[in-house]
Amino acid sequence: MARLDLLVVGDANPDVLVSGAPATPPVGQAETLVESGALALGGSAAIVAHGAARLGLSTALVAMVGRDAAGDFVLDTLSAAGVDISGCLRHPTLPTALTVCLNQPGGDRAILTAPGCLPSFAPTTLPEARHLHAASYFLQPALAPLLPGHFRAARAAGGTTSLDTNDDPAGGWTLAQGLLAGCDLVLPNEAEALALTGAGTVPEALAALAAAGPTPVVKCGRRGAVTLDRGEPLTVRGTEVRPVDTVGAGDSFDAGFLAGWLDSGDLAAAMALGCACGALSTRSAGGTAAQPSAVEAAAFAHAATGA
Repeated sequence: MARLDLLVVGDANPDVLVSGAPATPPVGQAETLVESGALALGGSAAIVAHGAARLGLSTALVAMVGRDAAGDFVLDTLSAAGVDISGCLRHPTLPTALTVCLNQPGGDRAILTAPGCLPSFAPTTLPEARHLHAASYFLQPALAPLLPGHFRAARAAGGTTSLDTNDDPAGGWTLAQGLLAGCDLVLPNEAEALALTGAGTVPEALAALAAAGPTPVVKCGRRGAVTLDRGEPLTVRGTEVRPVDTVGAGDSFDAGFLAGWLDSGDLAAAMALGCACGALSTRSAGGTAAQPSAVEAAAFAHAATGA
């Protein structure tokens, strides 16, 4: 069997997407009509894996779901997209995690997550791949202390590694010792980069993350992304689209960036592809419905950069 291009480890769950909800829904058993609702594949790791498979990477996901209809939905959706789910686990009693996104005009949203079986997810071995990516670090406390060892094993086998912590609901922002040193790449957004480092500015956060070992790539939404290339700031700006829903855009960026980086090792080209995938993913509700093909993403990145 050919070696996988990408192995993603992390969260997978359904997203219930609600648009047009009031900022504070009325209680008292009041029924409030909203603009729209949709059911979609969620979980940052699952969205990355789905996007990478759509871009043509041989991709596997190691995650945990319950033995319930929500778990069936997650695994069926991933499998239909070409993601290898043979390493996914099903908890015998705990339910699949579930997220409700209350989307507000202007792109902001409230995210409500019932973690279900996520805190119990603790894979002791992982398949080999050219690249190992971990997502939603703070939602998986049993996985967290195992990740430094998984990263070391991946690198010892000749692979590379990356981490997107995503948000920390508890606000602690503490990583396992040695985790960043085992990362080739760390992929936070601006708020996450500041929280992880305690820095006051993105340049300061980039420097602090780089000092810990990895190459940091910070996602800046519609303003593109910024990294350090041989110690110097490198910014790539994409082309803006009119978003329908920004859920999962950062995860689609990760998929595009990793596809570009695995293809060429060129940071600027990888960031341009990541920006294209992140922007294009916002065209429909949910994190995966509008994820682009490799041809579409490359064309959009070329139009944006002229390169």
